[in-house]
Amino acid sequence: MGKKEKTPITVNDKEYVVEDMTDKQKAFLNHVNDLGRKMDSARFNLDQLAIGREKFVELLADALENPEKVEESETVN
Repeated sequence: MGKKEKTPITVNDKEYVVEDMTDKQKAFLNHVNDLGRKMDSARFNLDQLAIGREKFVELLADALENPEKVEESETVN
């Protein structure tokens, strides 16, 4: 059989091996990783929301400056 590889991680500039951690330490690591993914997802969603809001501000400004361009059928609910 092949040799099992160890998974190193660094916490506060010190290296640890995941396979040598206690179950509780592994659970904390899982929380840290999951929260990191959730934060990345939240940033992604916030970027989408910010760009969407920016576009609607542009549409609003255009509709206020050029009311004749806005027709009843083009309203957004």
